[in-house]
Amino acid sequence: MATLRELKGRIGSVASSEKITGAMKMISSAKMHKAEMSLKQLVPFRSQIETIISNLLSADAPFSSPLLEVRDVNSATVVVWGSDDGLCGAYNVNIYKQLIGHISALKAKYGSDIRINIITVGSKMAKACIKIRIAGVSVTSVPGIDSKSEGANVNRFVESLVDAFNANTTDRVDLLYMYFKSVAKQMPRIDTLLPISRDMFESNNGKASARPYIFEPDVNTIFRNVLPLFLQSVMQEIFVENRASEQAARVMAMQSANDNAKKLLEQLRLEYNKLRQQSITTELLDIIGGQVK
Repeated sequence: MATLRELKGRIGSVASSEKITGAMKMISSAKMHKAEMSLKQLVPFRSQIETIISNLLSADAPFSSPLLEVRDVNSATVVVWGSDDGLCGAYNVNIYKQLIGHISALKAKYGSDIRINIITVGSKMAKACIKIRIAGVSVTSVPGIDSKSEGANVNRFVESLVDAFNANTTDRVDLLYMYFKSVAKQMPRIDTLLPISRDMFESNNGKASARPYIFEPDVNTIFRNVLPLFLQSVMQEIFVENRASEQAARVMAMQSANDNAKKLLEQLRLEYNKLRQQSITTELLDIIGGQVK
């Protein structure tokens, strides 16, 4: 049975843990809100790009791009996002499970001989993917790219994926990340970056203006220049989505840890008070017994 001194020490330790988890929750919450604001700032840019492409599609003029080329898939690239820091619950585990399922789906669709290159973003995901031992599957990481990357680094990363696709090094590029829906809900999501599907823009044709346009230079040149900008906007959003989802998962993990610490603290204080009351009662009985004698 624990002594009063031991219980007091444990109470102090748990109380400190409660304060730490509470502070970490507040920090993660602030970072999450910052990522949410960044997401809102990125929306107008992507919306404008989609509007431009919708207007090009509605012009009924011939256009083409190597980024639209659909070919037999012998090699696929899967970019998977995770975190660089821990203490975010089952965040990385859930993404890893989704990755294994997606690898199986690719092999079932394109054959067991398909080569799959996994590009990891985030040190925790890199460590998890090292354990993968599946035939035809390789794991790499891009120097200078992590879960906190933004701006020019992200654009260069997109360019490297486009170059690999244009050079026929890969026939398909998929993106696996955690979609941020709310603080309490983040969902694994898989998008195809390359080849670009026309359906992606045809669904946005309602954004196109009915006014006639004169395109200068020609539609095809504009289209070829706008598509890379669209890919960059998509990738920028995913990096921010990943940061927001990671911090949201950390907020929930710290909230859970904080609640558990409070429950444990209540139990320890109750046990401490019982033991203290028992000690006082024993001392009183000893005093009374001594006086009777």
